Amino acid sequence: MTSFRCLILLAGCLAVAPAQAAETFPQPVELQPDVDFWISIFTRYSTDEGVLHDNRNLAVVYDRLDMPATLSRRERNRRVDARRKELQAVLRVLASGKRSNLSSEEARVLALWPADVSNTSLSAAVKRVRFQHGLSDRFQEGLERSGRWRDYVNEQFTSLGVPIDLAALPHVESSYNPNARSHVGASGIWQFTRSTGRRYMRVDHVVDERNDPFSATRAAGRLLAYNYSITGNWPMAITAYNHGLGGVRRAMKQYGDEAYVDILRKYNGRTFGFASRNFYVAFLAAREVDQNVETYFPGTVPETPVDYETVKLPTYVSVSGLSDSTNVSRATIRKHNPGLQATVWQESKYLPKGYDLRLPTAATTGSLEATIANLPPDVTFAKQLPDMFHTVARGDTLSEIADTYDTRVSTLVALNQLSSSHRIRAGQRLRLPAAGPAPPPAAVASSPVEPAPVEPSPVDPGVAASAAVPEPQVEVAEMTPGAMAGDFAAAMLGTIQTALLSDPSDYSVAADGTIEVQPLETLGHYGDWLEIKTQRLRDLNGLAFGTPVAVGDRIRLDLGTVNATLFEQRRITYQRHQQDSFFRRHVITGVAEHTIKRGESIWIIALRQYDVPLWLFRQYNPALDMHKIRPGIKVQIPILADAGTS
Repeated sequence: MTSFRCLILLAGCLAVAPAQAAETFPQPVELQPDVDFWISIFTRYSTDEGVLHDNRNLAVVYDRLDMPATLSRRERNRRVDARRKELQAVLRVLASGKRSNLSSEEARVLALWPADVSNTSLSAAVKRVRFQHGLSDRFQEGLERSGRWRDYVNEQFTSLGVPIDLAALPHVESSYNPNARSHVGASGIWQFTRSTGRRYMRVDHVVDERNDPFSATRAAGRLLAYNYSITGNWPMAITAYNHGLGGVRRAMKQYGDEAYVDILRKYNGRTFGFASRNFYVAFLAAREVDQNVETYFPGTVPETPVDYETVKLPTYVSVSGLSDSTNVSRATIRKHNPGLQATVWQESKYLPKGYDLRLPTAATTGSLEATIANLPPDVTFAKQLPDMFHTVARGDTLSEIADTYDTRVSTLVALNQLSSSHRIRAGQRLRLPAAGPAPPPAAVASSPVEPAPVEPSPVDPGVAASAAVPEPQVEVAEMTPGAMAGDFAAAMLGTIQTALLSDPSDYSVAADGTIEVQPLETLGHYGDWLEIKTQRLRDLNGLAFGTPVAVGDRIRLDLGTVNATLFEQRRITYQRHQQDSFFRRHVITGVAEHTIKRGESIWIIALRQYDVPLWLFRQYNPALDMHKIRPGIKVQIPILADAGTS
C-alpha cells in the first residue's frame, strides 16, 4: 500500500503538529455546531436518555428524554412519538407566522432558531424532528477497550501511511466492541459488511476475519488508504467509508473536491441520508474526545494489550485436538481467535491450513510454535471436512450461496425441494451436494420446510424488481433503542451502506437519460435490464450491428418500459454479484504503481502482467481515460492473493 504516491506524501502527516492535523482533517467553522452536537452525544448523554433535534441544523436541540433500559421498545417509541408530535405542533404554529403572544413552549422553541428564521424554514423543520440516543457510557467503555488494540492500530496505520488519528473511527463504528453486529450484517470493531470485507479479508463460513480486530484493522487501513487515493482528501475518504466511493465521487463532481460544507449540507444523493451526512463530523467529535480523554472522562484507564504468540497452522487441525495438545481450553482458544466461525466450534470444520492461530503467551507452556510442529497425527489432517449444510443469513441469496460452495442454484433448489429459487429465509438450513439427496418427503413430514423470502431492502421501496432479477441488498441500518452496545454507526447513527461501497464507478442514470459504460457490461445487459430489444439501443445511439460498446462511452437509454431507479437496481445487482464472486476467491493485499511503457496497453498490463480483471483495474484508476493511454502515465495495480476457501 505504501506504493501509493499520495500515501508516501502522507506519511509525513503522522504525529503532526496541530496546524498540520487541522489541514489533514479540516473542520470548517460552519460544521462546528455539528461536531459539538456529537461531542455532547458521546460525552454528556448516556444510553438511558436521548435528545430530540433538527436533523439538518444540529445546533437546534429541542428536548431531552429519559430512556431507561428498563423500558420496553414499545414504550420508548411511544415516548419519542408523543413528544415529537408536540414539538411538531409548536413548529406548525410558528411556521404560520405567529411571533407575538407566544406560549412559554412556543417562545422556547423559537429561541432555539436564529432571530431571522423564516416561516418556510420552520415549516420544513416540522418533518425533521429526530431522536438520538446518548452514548456516553458506551463511548467510555470503548475508550477502555481500545487499549487492547490501540498500539497495533497505530503500528498498522503508520506502515500504510494512514494518519493514526483515524484510530478514532471505531469509536463511531462499534465503540471498539469486537462483538458488535448490525442487523444488516456489518461486523466487528470496524463494522465491515461482507461484500466490502471480502476485498481485504477472508470472509466465509469457516473464517470471518471481520471479527478479528487484528485482521480487520489491517483491512481498514487498506480500505481507508484506497479511499484517500481516489478522493484525494480525508473528509471525503472518511465519508466514503460509510456512504461508498461512487456516491462521494458524484457529490465531489457536483460541488467540488473540497467543498465539504456544501456536500455535507446540500448534497441530496438518494442514499446520502443522515448517517452519511454526519459521518465525518461524528469522526471529528470522536477524535476530539479520544485525544482529550481526561477532559471528558477523567480517570479512564485503557485496558492492557494481551501478549500473544501467533503461529501459522501447517495443516488442518481439529479444535478439540488442538485444545488437548496445547492444554488450552476451547473457550480460551475461541476468545482469542474470534475470526473462527461456528462451523469450527461445532467441529463440522477443522481449523484451516494456513490460519494464524493466536494464543496468549501466558496460556501456554513453552513455545506454541514447537507445540504446533509436534501435534499428534490423529488431530492433524491433509484435507478439510466437506460442507454438508449452510444456514441462511439475512441478506443471503441462493446465487451467492451457490457461488460460495461451487455449485448451481438449480442443484440447491433440487436438493432442498425448494418451490422457488428466490425464496429462502434467514435461519433456514440448506442441504449441500456433499450431504447427498434430501430424504423422501414422507420422512420429513413432521418438520416441513416452508421457504420464505429474505426481506430485501431496495433502494426505492416503491419500486420492485422483476422476479427474473434479484433485488440488490442495499444494506440499511436504522437507529434502534435496543441495539447492542457500541454499534454506533450501524445502530445509532443509522448507517446506510450501499451494495458497492468500495466501487468508485458511477452506475447512476444521468438526468439526460444516459449512462457511462462500465466493465462487465454489454448492450445485451442494458436491453435485458430495460426489458427492450438491443436493437432499440443501437438505433437510439447510432450504433451499427455488431459494434461493441467501450468502457467509458456514454449510452442513451430508453426508459419507457423500466424507470431509472429500477434500471440502476438491476445494474448494481449484476455488478455486485460479479464482484462478490471474484472476492470469494481473491483478496487485495497491497498496491503497486506501474509506469506505462511504449507499446503497452491497459489490457496487457492488467490481464496478462498482473492478472487483474479490467473492472478492478478501473476501480483503482477511475479517472483514467481508457482511450488516451500514453507512455509515462502512472497507474495503480491492486495486488491479489488467494482468499483461502478451505
